[in-house]
Amino acid sequence: MAYWLVKSEPSAWSWQQQVAKGAKGEAWTGVRNFTARQNLVAMKKGDQAFFYHSNEGKEIVGIAEIIREAYPDPTDKTGRFVCVDIKADKPLKTPVTIAAVKADKRLADMALVKYSRLSVQPVTPAEWKMVCKMGGL
Repeated sequence: MAYWLVKSEPSAWSWQQQVAKGAKGEAWTGVRNFTARQNLVAMKKGDQAFFYHSNEGKEIVGIAEIIREAYPDPTDKTGRFVCVDIKADKPLKTPVTIAAVKADKRLADMALVKYSRLSVQPVTPAEWKMVCKMGGL
């Protein structure tokens, strides 16, 4: 299993909206960056992803599961981009802020710190374990 982080502005798509979709999940559409696209293509069914509220909140709030692998993004008129389907798995007991991630030297190489604008990014197993612990899981 691989680990990921997906970002969404809560005013556009929040953790609560993701949770409300239940077991059927929702398509993770609208990604228009080629590096993020490569990450979506690499995702496999059963992989897990941190759900990060960007701009407002700036914190990891939950864990989602990839339930459908990459397919053409229906919102992309060019046909170059893909999406995956994700479903909410569980919330973090304590949201983990970007400030808390940046303050932990062990997470200095995390993509969230190094590539802060990237909307879909990989997370190493060690980073996953640390952030889960910080979040009370």
